[in-house]
This record gives sequence, C-alpha cells and structure tokens, in this order.
Amino acid sequence: MGSNQSSEKLYCNRYLDGNGPPSLVQQANAEVNGIYKVLSGTQPPGQMTWVILHRDLPGYPLDNTLQINYIFPDGIQTDKHPHPGQPYAGLRLCAYLPDSRDGRRVLKLLDKAFNTELLFSVVTNNVGQDVVTTASIPLKTQAEGGIKVDGYPDPDYLKNVRKILKDKGIE
Repeated sequence: MGSNQSSEKLYCNRYLDGNGPPSLVQQANAEVNGIYKVLSGTQPPGQMTWVILHRDLPGYPLDNTLQINYIFPDGIQTDKHPHPGQPYAGLRLCAYLPDSRDGRRVLKLLDKAFNTELLFSVVTNNVGQDVVTTASIPLKTQAEGGIKVDGYPDPDYLKNVRKILKDKGIE
C-alpha cells in the first residue's frame, strides 16, 4: 500500500478481504470473552407436550401442577451419537413444575432447551444398551418424595435449573 492511501482505506480493505477482526458469530463460536452459546446438542428426535393437573406439588400449595411429557421413540443413532448406525431404545418420561409464574418461566426455558436438543442424549447404559436419557439439565420426575428421588419439595429447584439453563445459553 502506497503512502498516498489513507489508513482508513486500509481499515476498510481489511474488512472487505475478510482479514479484519472476527465477526460476532465467530467470536461467540470461539468462546471469546468467556461467552459460549451452545447452538444445538445431541438429543434424538422426540416430542415434548405439557398439561395442567389440578393438584398441587409439595411446597407449592396454592398452585396447580404442570406435567411435562417427553416421548422419544426407538431409533437409529446419527453422527452426533456414540454409535452411528446402531439402534437406541426410546424413552417416555414425565416431569413436573408448579403452575406458577416461576414454574411457567422454567417451562418456557425447558421448551427452548428441548428445541435446541439439550435436554436429552443417547448414552450407553451400564448393561451396554444405547438408550435415551436426560442430559445435564435436571428434571423433577416425581411429584413427591423430595430431592432424593428427583421430586418435590425442593425449594431451590426452579432457581437452580434456571441457572443451569443460563449457563448453557438458554435464557
């Protein structure tokens, strides 16, 4: 570049030639500034639905219950699973949330996590069978029984699961 060209033109040429700083998408994908957003996970095809049960959960006596139903049929693993081309066993699972403002907020976040394939994955269980199971986001699969059996009461669950989802880029 000659001395008669301005430094501003050099700046523009760097961007036009693709030699400028990374784009925001490239920065996010490269974990720049400690921020990393997962775009999608390894969840197999499935269905998520929910209904309102007219009963309360322990710890939420004034609220109805949201029952979330997850259904994953048996299938064949893809490249994003441990054994591509091999079969896996499906899963039917119910999870529960209080039908409150915070419970509905978590439901919305779980729906977003489901649609970005972060809630479930295919793993090999302890007897060597490939199965669909929950991933690293905890679900309350029992309406009662307390924390020991993934049930209620658990006064910190809604706050904790929101934080876990936020850490995975679900807000």
